[in-house]
Amino acid sequence: MKTFRPKALFINLAAILLFSLAAVPAFAGDPQARFELLDDPGRWFRNTAGEIDGTESLAVVSPGTKIDFGGHSNTVHTITSLVFPTGAEGMPFDTDKTSGSGSVELVTSGLYVFFCKIHPFMFAAVIVDDAQTEGLDLGDSITLTNGVSVPTSSDLATRLLRTFFIATNPANWQDHTSSKPWRITYPDVDVRITGGAVVNLPAVLNQRYGNDLPLAPGIKPAIPGIGEVWVDTEFELTAGKDKPGTATQVDAKTWEVTRKVSLPEINMNNPHNMWTDRDQKVIYQTEWFDSKLTVFDRETGKLIRRISIGDAPAHVMTRPDTDQVYVTLNGSDSNRSVVELSPGAVSIEDKIDIGATHPHAHWISHDGQKLVTPNVFSDNSSIVDLQRNAISAIVPTGSHPLATGMMPDGSKYYVANLADSTVTVIDVTTGSVVKTIDLLANYSPINGDIRGPVGGLPIQTPVSPDGRFVVTANTLTATITIIDTRTDTIVAMLPGDPGTHGVQFGAKQGGGYYAYVTSKFSNSLIIVDPDPNGDGNAADAAIAGRVNLVASSVTASDDRVTGHAGMGGQGVLAIPVVYNGWVQNLPAYWADQLTAGQRNPLSR
Repeated sequence: MKTFRPKALFINLAAILLFSLAAVPAFAGDPQARFELLDDPGRWFRNTAGEIDGTESLAVVSPGTKIDFGGHSNTVHTITSLVFPTGAEGMPFDTDKTSGSGSVELVTSGLYVFFCKIHPFMFAAVIVDDAQTEGLDLGDSITLTNGVSVPTSSDLATRLLRTFFIATNPANWQDHTSSKPWRITYPDVDVRITGGAVVNLPAVLNQRYGNDLPLAPGIKPAIPGIGEVWVDTEFELTAGKDKPGTATQVDAKTWEVTRKVSLPEINMNNPHNMWTDRDQKVIYQTEWFDSKLTVFDRETGKLIRRISIGDAPAHVMTRPDTDQVYVTLNGSDSNRSVVELSPGAVSIEDKIDIGATHPHAHWISHDGQKLVTPNVFSDNSSIVDLQRNAISAIVPTGSHPLATGMMPDGSKYYVANLADSTVTVIDVTTGSVVKTIDLLANYSPINGDIRGPVGGLPIQTPVSPDGRFVVTANTLTATITIIDTRTDTIVAMLPGDPGTHGVQFGAKQGGGYYAYVTSKFSNSLIIVDPDPNGDGNAADAAIAGRVNLVASSVTASDDRVTGHAGMGGQGVLAIPVVYNGWVQNLPAYWADQLTAGQRNPLSR
């Protein structure tokens, strides 16, 4: 028998009685455990046996236990090995299709973490424990989905554990409305790691990363932005829905949260990414845990239409020359996995063949001629000629490519590769790889030494409208990295929040741009000025301000927030859209608020 402190979890090899730390029976019966896949924040993989110290996504079992997966989500998922004991029997595991169900027998003792390749913040962890050894067995070393192996005593291993306990326990999310320091709660257990050493889990995590950390204060930038910032607060709960998510509007002049759009009449489900039309009048909103694209009025928040387009629509953009709407189907098993819709998203006009499946965050060139996609399942990127409706190239990338950003002249683009923390730079014309940028080059995964800018698990990575900088949100390290496009090297790093995720650029009053950065496990919008003195050098990049994404007395809303206030920041959109190709089409009301340089971003 092994002991949790201060409460207990007993594992009986004969009957496998799994208890939560709250002393609630979590599982009894056959030697198996079950996770349900849900659309609910934090407990996307829910252990039917119950909660363990705040997380519902952890199981502790004996060797030979069968783990079943199935669920009640509105979309498709995979069950995929993210972490497993090095050399473990039957590993790595991956469901062949996006069914969201499957089973696997875990034989080798150690730590297993499963995730969904489509929605990669969905985690389930299983500790397979040998009752004859002291401490819960994490194993000597773990192997990651990209094939890299590290000791369980390593900094990378413990960073991943910390990320798991933050992501799957909403009480561990960073609430910037609180006056208290940020406290992370871990199960108080002894674990067996590299070389058979037995250590106390929270003692190690607290020693390495601290706890009761002071929260960065909300600060309004000294220089206002222009227009609005819209954030998909994907985890926010409201009274009129059983699905999570709102779209949150921030006035970039006053930095007040001015509107929450929940759309309870359609039970809007996990709103993930947004774009707007040429006139900046509507918001195109993807529902990532569903099959719908929703369109609502930007000024009133009223629903205009909702259209079924396919599994797990992730990102949306318009084509600047035609104003047609393009949406990636992140859950699609078909090569025809980018949906082309008419302006206003009134109807589906075509499904674009990209020569691969499961694209996520695409980009379209300034002239509307080229579409580029990161293809999550096949570790490559497609370049599609939209004029000819033909594939120009399919280019190998790093592991789990998730997001793209393109130079404003359409010459090259950047692909953020989540699993191996790299950015692939690709020439649009030739389809050749120009460079691979290692975001962890300055980091030691063993002892955690950081010798310069680092970014672990990169996500959104757009290029500034003037083509000078790439700003990348890194979810594991909670950092914001800045790449100089002239040299394609990392020149700066800024602190993010837990689950740093989204980035988009918007116009700064008087010239220049802000990068708006969102975080999944925080309710703060970070405003980054990549070039405060306007000299074209990002070495002095700085956080200009922070805005809490929680509703206030001035916030208009179509529903009442009941939980996870302001949390789940993912997709972000600045109105007006000031990227080259789109900015030239702005109505006079918006164009007149911009400087000459902002209206013509390549005029430098």
